[in-house]
Amino acid sequence: MCGVDEASVTSWEAADPRRRSFPGVTELLDFCLKTETPLENLLDLDEPGSDGQLELPGLAFSNSDDLTAALKELEFEINRIQLTDDEAELLRRFRIATAENRRMILQILGG
Repeated sequence: MCGVDEASVTSWEAADPRRRSFPGVTELLDFCLKTETPLENLLDLDEPGSDGQLELPGLAFSNSDDLTAALKELEFEINRIQLTDDEAELLRRFRIATAENRRMILQILGG
């Protein structure tokens, strides 16, 4: 329906957070529009803000009244904070390292 391959959807739905990826803003909005599903139904929000509004960086801080420009800013912010494959692999290896090795790595990185 949205032109997304099955492997991408499988990755989005992965139970293991280390193997999970996330759809881009374009895919999310396309899905919402084509299925008439509210965006908040797709997001895992533990506690919505007191006013019930969802603040997204690219939209809340955009200087543009153009929705397309705001969405591009949002997608840029999402991509900026997502781990690269190399970063995810380093994190995976760090998590399975012994406590002593993790301590040494943190010492090396800290100074």
